[in-house]
Amino acid sequence: MQPAAILESALYVDDLDKAEAFYTDVLGLPLIRKVEGRHVFLRCGQGVLLLFNPDATIEPPAPDARLPVPPHGARGQGHLCFRASDEEIDRWKERLAQAGIAIEAAFTWPEGGRSLYIRDPAGNSLEFANPEIWGLA
Repeated sequence: MQPAAILESALYVDDLDKAEAFYTDVLGLPLIRKVEGRHVFLRCGQGVLLLFNPDATIEPPAPDARLPVPPHGARGQGHLCFRASDEEIDRWKERLAQAGIAIEAAFTWPEGGRSLYIRDPAGNSLEFANPEIWGLA
């Protein structure tokens, strides 16, 4: 057996309001739900992007918690890559420029496929890339 796909990915952010505005307004991801001061959950294709305040998620659940999610969290900059075609990467370049978002790097990989890198408001590294960078169609 092996997992079929990644259902959710998490990034940790110091300002949930700024992160929510960036991911919904700039990247266009629809909001699923949020809990003030703790998390923002967003739909991304067939998956979910979880944005957490690391200070809130490091706390263990109460003994009588309805959902006893174990403590978790990370500090520092994380990384997430969004799947994009060549045409979509070109369109993202334009949209990000219009939104005043700096492009940190853009290049073609030696084995094929392109990548475009930016930072979110918390400093997380975000990439838009062709599946070809991993030999996927």
